[in-house]
Amino acid sequence: MTDARLIDGKTFAEKLREKIKRRTADLKATNGLVPGLAAVLVGEDPASQIYVRNKEIQCVDVGMSSVGRRLPANISESELLATVTEFNADPAVNGILVQLPLPDHIIAKNVIEAIDVTKDVDGFSHLNVGALSSGEEGLIPCTPRGCMLLLEDTLGDLTGMNAVVVGRSNIVGKPIAQLLLAANCTVTIAHSQTQNLPDVCRKADIIIAAVGRPRMIRGDWIKPGAAIIDVGINRVTDETGKTRLVGDIHFDEAIEVAGAITPVPGGVGPMTIACLLENTLIACCRQNGLEEG
Repeated sequence: MTDARLIDGKTFAEKLREKIKRRTADLKATNGLVPGLAAVLVGEDPASQIYVRNKEIQCVDVGMSSVGRRLPANISESELLATVTEFNADPAVNGILVQLPLPDHIIAKNVIEAIDVTKDVDGFSHLNVGALSSGEEGLIPCTPRGCMLLLEDTLGDLTGMNAVVVGRSNIVGKPIAQLLLAANCTVTIAHSQTQNLPDVCRKADIIIAAVGRPRMIRGDWIKPGAAIIDVGINRVTDETGKTRLVGDIHFDEAIEVAGAITPVPGGVGPMTIACLLENTLIACCRQNGLEEG
C-alpha cells in the first residue's frame, strides 16, 4: 500500500485567509466596515504570547483591526471582567478572545460567559455550545471547524462514515463530535475509560485524535484507507536531546496504513487561527445585518 495522502492544513489555511481578505476588503469598500478582533492576554506565558502575537499578525494581514490588551498575571477577576465588558460595548470590536489558560485565581468559565455571545469568536460560551448541539446559528469553535473543513476537502460528502473522536474535551472532542453528527456520520467518542480502544479505532473511516498523549494511536489501530485528523501538539525530546512537536498519532506508522493524514506541525494548527479570523468576519456581518459570504 502506498503512503497516505498528506492533508496540508498550511496551504488550506492560506487559501481561507485569502478568501477572508477579499471579503474584508469588500466590506470596507461597500459598507465602510472593518472587522475588529480584541485579544486579551493575562500574564506572560511564553506559548500564549507567541500564539496571541500570531493571531494579531494574521488579523492585520487580512485587513482586520487588531486590538491587543496585555494584563498582569496578578490582575483580579473583576478587573479582567471589566475589560471584557469594555470590549462588549465597543462597536468597533466584533470578536473577543481571552487567551487560555488563565492564572489559577481566575475562574475561566466566568470570563468566557461574560463575553457577548455574538462576539465569542472562540465559540466557548454555553450559548454557542448549545447552538452547535441543537443545530442553531452560533459561532463554531475554531479547531473543530478547521478539522471539518480539512475532512470535507479531503473526503467530500461524509454521510454514513464511521467517525471515532479520541478525546472528550469541551474545546475539541465534544464540538467536533457534534459537527460530525451534523455531517451525517456515525460518531463514537472515545476517552481514557474506553475499553478496547484499538478495536474501536479499527472500525473508523475517520479518526480525530485530540487526547494530548504523544504518538498514542499506533498504526495497527488504523483501518486501511482511513482519514486521520491529528489535533495533538506534544513536545517530546528525541534520543539526541532535541525537542520537537509530535501529534497524538504515531505518524511514521500511520502514514503506511491511512488513506489521508494531517502532519504535526502543519496540519490542524494553521487552521485554528484561520477559522478564528473567519469567525470574526462572520460576527461582523451578523452584527451589521449583512450576508456572511
